[in-house]
Amino acid sequence: MRCLVTGATGYIGGRLAPRLLDAGHTVRCLSRSAGRLRDVPWADRVEIVEADLNEPDTLPAALDGVDVAYFLVHSLGQADFERRDREAAANFAAAARAAGVRRIIYLGGPEPPPGDRPSPHLRSRAEVARILLESGVPTAVLRAPVIIGSGSASFEMLRYLTERLPIMVTPRWVTNRIQPIAVRDVLRYLIDAAGLPPEVNRGFDIGGADVLTYAEMMRRYARVAGLPRRIILPTRVLSPWLSAHWVGLITPVPNAIARPLVASLIHEAVSREDDLRTMLGAEPPLGFDHAVRLALGKIRDADVETRWSSASGRDAAAEPLPSDPEWSGGSLYVDERCSPVQAPPDRLWRVIEGIGGENGWYSFPLAWSVRGWMDRLAGGVGLRRGRRDQDRLRVGEALDWWRVEEIEPGSLLRLRAEMRVPGRAWLEMRAEPDGEGGSVYRQRAIFLPRGLAGHLYWASVLPFHGIVFSGMAKNITATAESFRRGAGQPIANR
Repeated sequence: MRCLVTGATGYIGGRLAPRLLDAGHTVRCLSRSAGRLRDVPWADRVEIVEADLNEPDTLPAALDGVDVAYFLVHSLGQADFERRDREAAANFAAAARAAGVRRIIYLGGPEPPPGDRPSPHLRSRAEVARILLESGVPTAVLRAPVIIGSGSASFEMLRYLTERLPIMVTPRWVTNRIQPIAVRDVLRYLIDAAGLPPEVNRGFDIGGADVLTYAEMMRRYARVAGLPRRIILPTRVLSPWLSAHWVGLITPVPNAIARPLVASLIHEAVSREDDLRTMLGAEPPLGFDHAVRLALGKIRDADVETRWSSASGRDAAAEPLPSDPEWSGGSLYVDERCSPVQAPPDRLWRVIEGIGGENGWYSFPLAWSVRGWMDRLAGGVGLRRGRRDQDRLRVGEALDWWRVEEIEPGSLLRLRAEMRVPGRAWLEMRAEPDGEGGSVYRQRAIFLPRGLAGHLYWASVLPFHGIVFSGMAKNITATAESFRRGAGQPIANR
């Protein structure tokens, strides 16, 4: 079948597309920016079309000739996400019906127990499901609870809370029952649902083999990870709002995403039926401990295929790098550094591409850490998103508080800031040959202020730039040269 995958730059879509290919299907991926899929390993095996679910005129070409369309997008963490998702679902449903699509498959959230008032997140998911089910196109809605897999937001939240807090004072929702499901089971259900009979138009609960409370999930995670037993003290004092802020400080998941996730956990999420597995004749799903072992193995082997931070919202869409001061009203601030490097360009590039995450930013780690905490306190992403891969970067993926905007392998890395600043900021690093067997390192920090606050912000941080950016250039140069001498050990945080 010809399958359309929306959300192919996201956590689930980025894993589903190559597995559909392996199952023998033809795959078309929809993205607002085709460049975001340029560097994925399977890019040359799929058709990539540029379209926007909130711009209906762009959708007919994307859905033309499609048999099965996967709706895997949401605006979680963005302002007015319910309206955005409602409009996107209505546009997608109308375009799929007009194109003669045979089936829509949607991955949604669990339904709260009868009588519970759903959180805005789950209310939006249910509304999207209803719109698709009423589209006139046979639709399968898969209602998934917490997804356990390397790189998922729910798993990262569980992992960091458990690993960093041996004693936890927890909100009362940790006693709610949940039926977590392994990401590989979610993907298997998504793929196999394409073969459902055409008369099937309904929602299905999907879950793993175990029903646990969140407290039990933390204790069992600790056991699988080889950690001492965690002490969990539930209390009624911590509200979902306070819990979300605590999660935002302790884990890599920012407040904007932590809030709806935590709000969803106040409801029990246990399957009421197992009809999809019965219809598909699927094998029993994995248990919680097995799913955790698989996820930790992927993390240990640096083989995390996609992460929750892979997707960026509309507000973080790539913009052209401003290069003409007139373009910004004459208010473009630039900090440039240049250093000769006694090492070939490929050695220098190895250091540049490995920046961030555990390797750090090669300059004044305390300043970076403080700035990251300030961003977290302001509700931003901070530095904890880290890297998907320790050595390789792709266009569009998150790197601490940056987003990779452009890569020219061996020569250029350009990052766009996603921290909370009154303006737009970029960091650009280049490796150039010097014609004599060595190389030249070029570094450029660019800031486009927004209003008076932007100008004041730049003035306030300017005294630190001499330390931070000059130290970065110096240490990147020294690290590249140490590789050449055979030391092989980075000096990232010196």
